[in-house]
Amino acid sequence: MKMQLLFIALALSSGLLAQKTTPPKVLMVVSGYGENAGKTRPGFEMDEFAQAYLIFTSNGLVPEVASPQGGKVEPDEFNPEKPYIQAILKDTTAQQLLRQTLSTASIRPPDYSVIYIVGGKGAMFDLPVDPSLQKAIVAIDAQNGIVASVCHGAAAFAHVKKADGSYWVAGKKVTGFCNAEEAMFGKKWKLEFPFLLEDKLKARTAIFEQTDIMLPFITQDKNVITGQNPYSTTAMATAVVRALGITIAPRTLYPDENSMLLLSSFVDGQKEEARTALAQHTDQYDVELVALYGYLRAKAANDNAHQLQLAVEIMNLAMPYYYNAQLSLAQAECYLKLNDKAAARVLLQGILDKEPHQKDALKMLQDLN
Repeated sequence: MKMQLLFIALALSSGLLAQKTTPPKVLMVVSGYGENAGKTRPGFEMDEFAQAYLIFTSNGLVPEVASPQGGKVEPDEFNPEKPYIQAILKDTTAQQLLRQTLSTASIRPPDYSVIYIVGGKGAMFDLPVDPSLQKAIVAIDAQNGIVASVCHGAAAFAHVKKADGSYWVAGKKVTGFCNAEEAMFGKKWKLEFPFLLEDKLKARTAIFEQTDIMLPFITQDKNVITGQNPYSTTAMATAVVRALGITIAPRTLYPDENSMLLLSSFVDGQKEEARTALAQHTDQYDVELVALYGYLRAKAANDNAHQLQLAVEIMNLAMPYYYNAQLSLAQAECYLKLNDKAAARVLLQGILDKEPHQKDALKMLQDLN
């Protein structure tokens, strides 16, 4: 018996029976440019931080957070009612990491299995010109670590060069906030950007891929994983975890995440399936977001008949579960551009049944008559 105990003790001390495994560390890089919740200067996108952080931690990754200058960083304004935002605000570790970010100059790339660059318009200003971040990207890539980004986070790749002087992103499949999305959503800061992300990555001979505006989409080129826009964050983070060989922990999809996946399938032609899913599980979706997406597509469509028709169909998808006068007016305008006056009349009369004194609806109906 004593000999057995002695053998076990020796085996444990030599690591034959037990080896301590270190969980993978992920370096989350955020812009430190923001001021006044994005009103004075844009910062990082809290949604893109929170969703990725929660997926990383629930699957055993250990996050650390860095910014070019270190210290406290400020995100753009965010909606505190979203479930993942509520979770991150209650997470004392996450809050401490954001209050005391590491400076990119102080990090040791060998410590990390992943570097994830969070988006937000602030990323266009300070991340591309951070030499320490550029070195970290090259170093983590060289050690076969994962390099990931979402949305404007890919701006960090713009000036990164390898030892031979060639651009690091050249020949790699990547995505990010595309020109069409900038045209729709980038009006406040777009003129101050040092470059447009899509244009710059293409100029660096990256293979820039994209899907329709604001729909979830990621690219994966070996160890480089990128997401197109904020709604691509969860898919990007999930792909990162899988690339580490970790089985993803089950989770419930967020309502806005579910909604954008529904819209993606709808735009791809699975319209009846989307209608059925929304009708059967309305509580699992953010119907207002579905309606808003249709409204924004209508505004961007101009006089393109195909795009106008698609926008109308998306708004109709939400209509049974959501009413908004401006949405119905936008639909009516689409129908008029499509020369469908009968459908426009039905919508306008529907508004007036609910709001008899709605001035815009009254005027449009009078003009029709």
